[in-house]
Order: sequence, then C-alpha cells, then structure tokens
Amino acid sequence: MTDQPRTSTRPQSAGHPSARPTSRPTSRPTSTRHRAVRRFIPPQHGAWGMLALPWLAGVLTAGFRWVDLPLLLAWLAGYLFSYYALQSIKTGRLDRFRTQLLVYGIPTVLFGGLVLALRPTLLWFAPAYAVLLAVNVYYAHRRADRSLLNDFASVLMSCLMVFVAAAVAGAAPMAVLPQFLALAAYFAGTVLFVKTMIRERGNRAYYWASVGFHIAALALAAWIGWPALAVFVLLLARATIMPRYPIGPKQVGRTEIVLSLLVLVAVLV
Repeated sequence: MTDQPRTSTRPQSAGHPSARPTSRPTSRPTSTRHRAVRRFIPPQHGAWGMLALPWLAGVLTAGFRWVDLPLLLAWLAGYLFSYYALQSIKTGRLDRFRTQLLVYGIPTVLFGGLVLALRPTLLWFAPAYAVLLAVNVYYAHRRADRSLLNDFASVLMSCLMVFVAAAVAGAAPMAVLPQFLALAAYFAGTVLFVKTMIRERGNRAYYWASVGFHIAALALAAWIGWPALAVFVLLLARATIMPRYPIGPKQVGRTEIVLSLLVLVAVLV
C-alpha cells in the first residue's frame, strides 16, 4: 500500500499554512543556457585579459589593418581550442571534449589560414609558439598545469601577440618592444600575486618572490616612461599590501581589471 496525502474536511483559507504549497525546490535548476556556457566557455576569467591586452597593444601602437580582425578571431578561437585540447590531455578523455574541439577548431583553421595566406611572414612566429605550447602539453600531461613554469609559458605565449599584431601592420619588432616588455612584466607579476592571494596564501616564499619581482620591474617601468612607472608602483603596492588581508577572488579579479587597463594606457602614452 502506498502512502497517500491526508486531506482535511475543514475549510481552509488562502492564508492557512496547509493551503500553501507543501514542497519547494531546494535549489534553482540550472538553465540550459547556463549549462551551455559552462560547457563551452572556460572558467578562466583572467585569460581574457591576457588575450585582449597584447592584441590591443600591438594594434593601437603599430596601427590597425583589416587583417587584424580575422587575426583576433583566430586568436580567440585558438585559445578556446587549446584549452579543451589541453583538458583532454590532462584528463585522458578526448571523447568528453570532442564537440568543443570541433566547434573551436574549425574557426581556428579558417581564420588562421586566412591570416597566414595574407601575411605569410607570420610563420616566423610558429617555432616560438610551438615550443611554448609544448610546455603546456607537458604540464597538462603531468596534471601540473598550475605550475609556475607553465603559467610563465602561457604569459609569454600571450604577449608574443604584441609582435604578431605589429607584424600584420608591417612594423618592426623594436617599435613595440616596450609594450611587449611591460605586458610581460605585468602578467608575470600577476601570476605571482594571484598565487599569494589564493592558492599560496600565507606562503612567505611566494609573497617575497612576488614583492621582489615587482620591485625589480620598477627599473623596466622607469625605462619605458613615467606613466608605466606610476602604474608599476601601484602594482607593487597591491602585491605588498593586499595579501595581508582576507580579500576574496572576486575582489582580486576586479582589481586586476582596473590595473590591466591602466597598464595598457601607460604603455600607449
């Protein structure tokens, strides 16, 4: 015999407790759109700044060409493809990411092929990207993708886009060298700083490595110019002070958005 809900013969008003729904959902169901976003968009919010800033720095310094648009699309699609390719290597589950690899692999090949057909000299950057990508593959295979060397390889890979965007406009590498160095120093310092705020909070070795790196970066910033020096003083202050307080990842991320824009402005002045 199955249990049946009891019923009452007494009249019930709308405000009576038993007139209200007896069951409530314990959690909000995840929408289809939200699941799709989580499936096809990596949960690496800081990566978007590492993708956008070098491209912007190269384009705004060397000049915009229409080829920069397919270059940007190939750059974004290539990152998304590489993320899921590395995830498949890390987990050993290629079947789990086959759809994402197909979705992002096709535009990477199409837009990348168009850019190379129009600017074949960009193939000179291929060996550097191949070496850095091999570092990512190695650490993904070892399930150690959070290691410092892997992070620094990703930073260098990202910042090389400054030279790529400049080459599209026909500019010499020296024309964008200050922008490359400033962004590389900023992102490398941010790798250390974020670790002191999240994964390595309380680790004195990481803290002093971060502070020491930012102090050394002041010399580079001074060579670039006073706007860069002013911003890097702020970066040193946040690397020194913020790890002493219980600041969450969201606040750290918002701070980095503002500082990254300041870095971009400083290297363009």
